[in-house]
Amino acid sequence: MKAPKILILMGVTCSGKTAFGKVLSNRLKISFFDGDDLHSKENIDKMKLGHPLDDDDRWPWLQNIHQLALDHANEGAIIACSALKKSYRQVIQTSANMEFIYLKADKKTIAQRLALRKNHFMPASLLDSQFEALEAPKSGCILDATQTFEINADLVVSYLQK
Repeated sequence: MKAPKILILMGVTCSGKTAFGKVLSNRLKISFFDGDDLHSKENIDKMKLGHPLDDDDRWPWLQNIHQLALDHANEGAIIACSALKKSYRQVIQTSANMEFIYLKADKKTIAQRLALRKNHFMPASLLDSQFEALEAPKSGCILDATQTFEINADLVVSYLQK
């Protein structure tokens, strides 16, 4: 990796952003942050009740992600954030030194993972809303979220060296 980068791990819920982010952080020796930690209590409560967030709910959260990226621009960081829509990615974007890494998985795979997930505020009932909101990037670093973290970390390292 030439210069410190801000890497945004994006994708629907349960695509592996947090777990992969920790693996990638160890590999690249840069800090990892989970965007879920920046949600307001109101947003978390809304999701716990099975209500999807709308754009108005997400704007302050996205601005917090943007600020976190700015705060770590000099040393680099990895941030897990769904960044489902192109407009959300535009809010987050801080500079050309930011890369969005899309962890792509189909709805069946995500539903299976959600069924096994415990102690998280995102219920399985919101899965459809995640895929409805998703505007998947057409280019950039797109990873198969069903691959091992090690394989995907290798792919990210190769992508960043281009």
